Amino acid sequence: MIAQLTGKVVRVATPVVVLDVNGVGYRVSVPLSVIEQLPADGSPVTLVTHMIVREDDLSLYGFFEESDQKVFELLLTVTGVGPKVALALLSALGGDGIARVVSSEDAKAIAKTPGIGPKLAQRLVLELKDKLMAFGFSRKVEHLAASATVKVRSANEQLLEDVSSALTNLGYNKNDALRAAELALTEALQTDNNPPFATVLRAGLNRLTR
Repeated sequence: MIAQLTGKVVRVATPVVVLDVNGVGYRVSVPLSVIEQLPADGSPVTLVTHMIVREDDLSLYGFFEESDQKVFELLLTVTGVGPKVALALLSALGGDGIARVVSSEDAKAIAKTPGIGPKLAQRLVLELKDKLMAFGFSRKVEHLAASATVKVRSANEQLLEDVSSALTNLGYNKNDALRAAELALTEALQTDNNPPFATVLRAGLNRLTR
């Protein structure tokens, strides 16, 4: 089972890219979102892949995001949806977009995709609504968690800067002050996710005066 590939793109013939992985060329079918994001400088790319094996064929489908791969695999569980149709949907709507229109039962939006008629669009809604609603909720939780992490990191970075600046203003060497502030903040974060400025400053001073 080939689950991931990293290599240089040597050829593009939408919707197929050929990746050179250590001298071996892999033919991978991808949604348009992947082709649009391929690096212009020829640097290596990593694709998570889904492999389909038939008697006379072995096909690879690649994605930048694991979430798009999961949606692709869910689409394949619906009768009448093959890899080409699933890729067409991902190209037209994206993984998050598919989750949104299916969850909202917008069969008309789905039917606008080439290769999908009204009956198949309705079947997609009926069979995947609950699964894609759960997927959409999971994605929202991921986004919120990532946003919260960035905010916490930014707050800590600002606190580090403030403490380091205060120590420098007290006459300590800039590099020594920064190092003391980093150690003090690291120690404080072990017991408090939002340590007060005074606590970190005091700990930094203690390190500098030892």
